[in-house]
Amino acid sequence: MPAIIVHGTDAQRAHFLPRIVAGTDVYCQGYSEPDHGSDLGAVETRGVVDGDELVITGQKCWTSGARSANMMFVLCRTDPDAPKHRGLSYVLVPFSQDNGVTVRPVRQMSGAAEFCDDFLDGARAPLFNVIGGLNNGWRPAMTTLGHERGGSATTAHLGYEQELFELIDLARSNGRASDPLIRQKLAWCYTQVQLMRFAGLQLLSTLVEGREPGPEASGSKLRWSEYHKVFGEIAIDVVGTDALVCPDGDGYVTTEWQDTFFASRAGTIYSGTSQIQRNIMGERALGLPREPLATSGRPS
Repeated sequence: MPAIIVHGTDAQRAHFLPRIVAGTDVYCQGYSEPDHGSDLGAVETRGVVDGDELVITGQKCWTSGARSANMMFVLCRTDPDAPKHRGLSYVLVPFSQDNGVTVRPVRQMSGAAEFCDDFLDGARAPLFNVIGGLNNGWRPAMTTLGHERGGSATTAHLGYEQELFELIDLARSNGRASDPLIRQKLAWCYTQVQLMRFAGLQLLSTLVEGREPGPEASGSKLRWSEYHKVFGEIAIDVVGTDALVCPDGDGYVTTEWQDTFFASRAGTIYSGTSQIQRNIMGERALGLPREPLATSGRPS
């Protein structure tokens, strides 16, 4: 867990990391909230110090793996009077009903329920579980996001490459590979996957040198998520009219390539929307002026 490695104390690393490696603790992420998806600085989940513990109350949403987790790293507001991105704490919270946590699956359009809403009603965690110190949670939170967005970039191309080869096999078997437009689209996909591979090698050199992923992690996330959205559309084109029909079965049954199409839309939203990634690259990497805040549109 990068945040513990980078920002944890020696005692915290010695306690938490072996449990993660052994699989004793399985974590899910407590960042997004119903009204604050990509705007992490505006989280409203509260953490109140009670003796040597932190009492946490609030709601998190779009949580992957919540039903199999027994721990959650939560970003919560521990100083309500501090400016927006300050006064936040990064806390490792025991994730169970016994600790005041309720999990509710969110049904997706594919029929699956890979995400959950999480309700923390007085959940408790020792102050020892605060990574980076009270009211200093923004830095470990950004470390986590940096590795989430960019760390997998060193190997992510392998999965996309395998997926592409499977689609090429389908195109050959159903005759779509003879269509010049389909061939052009598949060639574009191959080019994009190779670009991911080279970008991953560049990022790997950064990690080997002991440096944390910077704005380039946003570039990696934007690249693969926007690619996969287009790939999902191409996959449906290759399948053809069969993609318009669900297979027989109880409930809302979908095929492998229909699932790919549905899931590809979510990639441009989770881990920070594509719009957020473009802002990060523009403002932090290129030094462009900050995007102006939206107004109500009402006359003054």
